[in-house]
Amino acid sequence: MSPAPFILCVAPNGARRSKADHPRLPITAWEIAREAAATREAGASMLHLHVRDREGRHLLDADAYRETIAAIRREAGDDLLVQITTEAVGRYSPAEQMGVVDEVAPEAVSIAVRELFAEGADDRPAAGFLARQARRQTRVQHILYDVADIVRFEALAHSGAIPLEGASQILVLGRYAAGQVCDPADLIPMLAARRLPLDWMVCAFGPREAAAGLAAAALGGHARVGFENNLHLPDGALAPDNSALVAAVAAALPATGRRLATPAEARAAQRSG
Repeated sequence: MSPAPFILCVAPNGARRSKADHPRLPITAWEIAREAAATREAGASMLHLHVRDREGRHLLDADAYRETIAAIRREAGDDLLVQITTEAVGRYSPAEQMGVVDEVAPEAVSIAVRELFAEGADDRPAAGFLARQARRQTRVQHILYDVADIVRFEALAHSGAIPLEGASQILVLGRYAAGQVCDPADLIPMLAARRLPLDWMVCAFGPREAAAGLAAAALGGHARVGFENNLHLPDGALAPDNSALVAAVAAALPATGRRLATPAEARAAQRSG
C-alpha cells in the first residue's frame, strides 16, 4: 500500500516576530494572502493562521480572522486548508480562546492542551467546547510540547473530555530548548509515548526545521514550516520568504517515499481522527 500523502503546512508569521526579524514576514491581511498564494504554489496544502492588530500585536478576533480568510481565498483560491490559531501568548484566557473559535466557526483550529485544560482548572468548559467542535466537524489539531502533554492528552481522551472525531496532534520540537533550537531526535520519545492512532504533524523551532519535517515524513507524519518558528534554509542561509522554506522540504520529500498532499487530501486526512 502506498504511504499517505504528506501534508505540508505553512505558518507564515506566528504571534511574536515582526518585520524587524524579517522584512518579508507578513502582517496585514493582504500580505498574509499574498504569502498564502506563493506557498500554495510551492507545495503547501494547509496554512496556520495568526492575525495581528494595528500595532502588529498578536490578536484573537473574529472579524480579523474573517477578513484575512477572505483575502486568502481571493489570492490563493478556495481549496487551501486554513487553520486558525488560539494561542494565548499571555494575552487571552481559555474562555476568550474558545469564544473566538465559536464565533468564527473555522474549518480547522489548533489548540494547546496545556492552555485549554490548565492544571487545577475545571475541565468541563473545555470538554463542552470540544464537543461543540466535534458536532460542527471542525478539524481540531491539539498542540503537544512534550511527553507529559501527550500523556495528559490521552488521559483526557480516555475520559471523554477530548473527542477523537476530527482530532489530530502536532508535536512541537524545541519550544523550550536552549535558544529554541530543535533536535529532530526529540521526535522519537514523543512518538513512543503516543498510543492513539491519530494523524500527527511536527513543527520545529530553529534551522533544523526542515530536517525535523523530513524525519516526520519518513516516519508517517506531516510537517509545518514557516517564519513562525524558523527563518533559515537548511543550508543556514536566511530564507527570502516562506515559500522558500516550503519549497526546500517539497524538493527533498521524494527521498522519504512520500508525495505532497493536495488541499483536498489534507482536508480528508485532518477529518480522519
